[in-house]
Amino acid sequence: MGVGTDVSERVRLAQADSGEQPWRAWGPYLAERAWGTVREDYSEHGTAWDYFPHDHARSRAYRWNEDGMAGLCDDRQTFAFALALWNGRDPILKERMFGLGGDGGNHGEDAKDYWWYQDSTPTHSWMRWRYHYPQAEFPYDDLVRVNGQRSRTEGEYELVDTGIFDEDRFWAVTVDYAKAGTHDVCIAVTVANRGPETATLHVLPTLWFRNTWSWGLPGRRVPKIIGTPGRLSGRHRSLGHITLDGQDTPHPLMCDNETNAQRLWGLPGRSSFPKDGINDHLTLGMPTVNPAGTGTKGALHYRVTLGAGESRTIRLRLTQSERALPPADLGDGWAAVMRDRLAEADEFFAEVLPEAATDDEKDVARQAVAGLMWGKQFYHFDVKQWLHGDPGNAPPPPGRRYGRNNGWWHMNSFDVISMPDPWEYPWYAAWDLAFHCVSIARVDPGFAKSQLLLLLREWYMHPNGQIPAYEWSFSDVNPPVHAWAALQVFKIDGGRDFDFLSRVMHKLLLNFTWWVNRKDVGGNNVFEGGFLGLDNVGPFDRSAALPVAGVLEQSDGTGWMAMYALNLLDMAIILALHDRAYEDMATKFFEHFTYIAEAAYRQGLWDEEDSFFYDVLRLPDGHRVPLKARSIVGLLPLAATTRLTAETLNRLPEINSRVRWMLHHQGEFGDVISARRLGGADRRRQRLLSMVGQDQLLRILARLLDPEEFLSPYGLRTLSRAHLEKPFTVSLGGSDFTVGYEPAESTSGLFGGNSNWRGPVWMPVNYLLVQALREFAEFYGEDLQAEYPTGSQRKAGLTEIADDLSRRLIGLFVPDAEGRRPIYGATELFQAHPDWKDLIAFPEYFNGDDGAGLGAWHQTGWTALVIDLIFNLRTRINPEQDR
Repeated sequence: MGVGTDVSERVRLAQADSGEQPWRAWGPYLAERAWGTVREDYSEHGTAWDYFPHDHARSRAYRWNEDGMAGLCDDRQTFAFALALWNGRDPILKERMFGLGGDGGNHGEDAKDYWWYQDSTPTHSWMRWRYHYPQAEFPYDDLVRVNGQRSRTEGEYELVDTGIFDEDRFWAVTVDYAKAGTHDVCIAVTVANRGPETATLHVLPTLWFRNTWSWGLPGRRVPKIIGTPGRLSGRHRSLGHITLDGQDTPHPLMCDNETNAQRLWGLPGRSSFPKDGINDHLTLGMPTVNPAGTGTKGALHYRVTLGAGESRTIRLRLTQSERALPPADLGDGWAAVMRDRLAEADEFFAEVLPEAATDDEKDVARQAVAGLMWGKQFYHFDVKQWLHGDPGNAPPPPGRRYGRNNGWWHMNSFDVISMPDPWEYPWYAAWDLAFHCVSIARVDPGFAKSQLLLLLREWYMHPNGQIPAYEWSFSDVNPPVHAWAALQVFKIDGGRDFDFLSRVMHKLLLNFTWWVNRKDVGGNNVFEGGFLGLDNVGPFDRSAALPVAGVLEQSDGTGWMAMYALNLLDMAIILALHDRAYEDMATKFFEHFTYIAEAAYRQGLWDEEDSFFYDVLRLPDGHRVPLKARSIVGLLPLAATTRLTAETLNRLPEINSRVRWMLHHQGEFGDVISARRLGGADRRRQRLLSMVGQDQLLRILARLLDPEEFLSPYGLRTLSRAHLEKPFTVSLGGSDFTVGYEPAESTSGLFGGNSNWRGPVWMPVNYLLVQALREFAEFYGEDLQAEYPTGSQRKAGLTEIADDLSRRLIGLFVPDAEGRRPIYGATELFQAHPDWKDLIAFPEYFNGDDGAGLGAWHQTGWTALVIDLIFNLRTRINPEQDR
């Protein structure tokens, strides 16, 4: 492809979707952490962080994927490119980000470096990444020691707390990528000395091949990279030639992507110049790089000395070809590519983002898109091979075959998948991915649809119909949001891809059946499910054995399944309007929803006195114990809401007949099938299907919109603030179990430890509840108003309330009247410093009282729903579309 501006990002997306040009073949698919993951864990008891710790990462070849900083690779990860740095003081090269797990005093898996995804187009034709690297020795030991001494009641000890950034003694490192073609990328590495004195930085753009040859599998040949001044030339059987050219003829340093068995275990290794050879050569002065200039890993070594405030840009070019190429253009042609791709990215986002959005909102949305795009990762995991071990390695412990994921032997992943983030959670999670796809669809609906279909394919979905949850335990149960996400993506994409919707629905029929057969033990249409992503929001761990004999009937599980039935009903209606064969499915899911919604009341999940849904513990003698903790568990039934228009019912007489029959012959279901009324933008006659009627809705909203309960200045809390003064306690089996409101990380050691929620604001459920309010508003119109906030004596319509909740959530990220972003809390460096304040992180969840970011710091994934909140607030999508 040429380097001119005649090929826009829109054209590239169309070419990629049609298969005309593989614009997605190269991308930021390299993880930022491969150590400490399940795939690399061959221990007997599943101790992933201990079996492959950070200390091993520089010396030990990975089995399943590679990691690096600002990384780029092909979609099969045959090669990998990343940046390594050394400030001349650290004990090791900075080749990957450092962090700690929960057993290290951390509140979960949390990186102790600072980097940001600043930009990316969907085809990765333009990308920008930023990192702040201390000039003093990186305090690895100090971070480990201090965090290890802290209790759950203390905050984490972060890199900024060490004082290492005082006096601006750091390097601001920016990496820009611009594609000149599908397999031709121009790269700019800009380093800026922000410190007060002259300093030196070693910059090492690194190219290597993923190790596929050391595991004893047949037909795997060892590739080769040859290093010459200013160039790394690789040759691979399937890839052909891969070349990295660098300006100013830097010196090449070569080693092999092989384990340093001598360092780790005192055993001879496969290479005299193993994976950490470049590290040891620079930091220790050892002769550990190959003097012959060959290997499977190489770096171009730049030694950059800059005065205070100075910066330098290093030009690089990475090219794949069938034959060896002459030195790449790093002059005017390179500059033109960088200029044109940035201009095209600006043009693309100016067209895509809502015109009515503020500049700050557009900036948030663009950086959130960047996080989603950088979060796409190559994911390779052959579970059967992992369980049994490789021919070239010692066999795994026998107990492994009966441990983690042993029932998922059919899974064989070899795909680029949207991850929650590339470091804290460098593996896909099924319900996270569903939320990701809703926001991704705003810029790349083709990729969003392919992702939703991927996890429903036979090499992912279990033969019994379960969708794999996440790598740590595929058998855990994630909320069933795949159908909801598919509908959102379908509508965002224009509501025309009926083939996509049909393919999704056929597979989801298997999953819905799995839920009905496996998670409704009593066969009474109320559901279990375990923690369902809500971790330790209850008084005890819902994913573990109950403290007494019985069954936990869950309001969130039942609400999710009611929503699932309605999502499949909506799908069937859309498809039935084009193919009447789907009308039978529509009536089936209409009836299934009514059974579930009615059972929630009949089985006691609804508490009439408290006006709230609760989990109920059903004991063997039939006695029911309601667990009266007011949490998001009792609000999720609101999301089970949809509308049927008179036009739909007239065009689909069978479902119309079934609605009438249910109302006349099954009177107990009348409460979940509303009377007809005029509603929607064009005031069409319609019916509402919902788990709550008007009376229940208003009573729940009185709690939902109460600042002393769920309403926070920054959205909706996960647990009612009323439990701050009155924690909920239940006595079971001779023990007391308590849950109390905590706005930030929990001090409880339940599921996941204190990294999880007993009060914080959490984007996915906030988004679903805002969307539910909009659905109710389309039915009731301005006739229905609620006191907002509760206690204010001010009435507001549901659309106004949904808009204000959206503003509160968006307000987490945009500067307030004082120019401060709530996500950064009291950290002045992030709030006020010009080098930091406009670099936006997208944390996992947020303090329920002050909005400070918590949990995984780079979990752009579901937090990127802020993109869709901005779209829905600043543009009005016709909610009747394709209904």
